[in-house]
Order: sequence, then structure tokens, then C-alpha cells
Amino acid sequence: MANKKVTGIGGVFFKCDDPVKMRNWYAQNLGMITTEYGAPFEWRQADNPEKSGYTSWSTFSKESTYFEPSKKEFMINYRVVDLEALLEELKADGVEIIGEIQTFDYGKFAHILDPEGNKIELWEPVDKVFDDYYKGETNK
Repeated sequence: MANKKVTGIGGVFFKCDDPVKMRNWYAQNLGMITTEYGAPFEWRQADNPEKSGYTSWSTFSKESTYFEPSKKEFMINYRVVDLEALLEELKADGVEIIGEIQTFDYGKFAHILDPEGNKIELWEPVDKVFDDYYKGETNK
């Protein structure tokens, strides 16, 4: 039996004509708390309720090339455990991997394509960084 690969939705990203105006509209009309990066949705991890997790909602400019080679106006980010091992499994299964793993203080990222050419972002998160950022306790 394969290991659990995806643990949840890490983010939903979409293109729009005016990302700032769109974020402001969602903030004003739907009460979303937005930043320059979008809106964070905090939740508790089922297997450890003391630990938080985050799902990101973010707008991108229509001109953004971040979703390429996909031609779609959206991209979904999935939270995963052990990104490197997952990529090895995906590669063995013939899944197209786009680029290399990128590592930041808030986690590791990789991109793949599904059978219809939708770019998918895989994220092995470091949730503590978001706890610190959104609760104003950076540099701990």
C-alpha cells in the first residue's frame, strides 16, 4: 500500500485582471483578511490539534507566467509529506515533473502536470513560519 501522498489543500491560486482590486473586493465583501500574498486560512491538524496549518488563497496577474506551462487560469497547491520521496514515486510512474525542488524557510515546493496539462504545486510546508508571521511573532 502506498504512503499517504497529499495531506490537504495548500492553496488555491487564480489569475485576474487586477489582483489588488480583487483582493480588496474579497476583503470588503466577504470579510477575508488579505495581505499582499492573498488570504491565509488557519486550521488545526487532525492528528495533532495543538499544531496549526494554513491554506492560502491568492490572486495573480493575468500576465503571470507562474502557472506555465499550463494554459489554465488557476492552480491548486497540495500539502504533502516528504516531497523528495513523493517526486521519486511520481517520476517512476511517468508523471511529468516541471523544474527542480525549490526550498524556502516556509517549505519545499515542486511542480507537476496532470494528464490534461494543469500545473499542480506540491508543498511540504513549515507551518511554524506562518504561525510567527500571521501572529506578529517573526524572528523567533
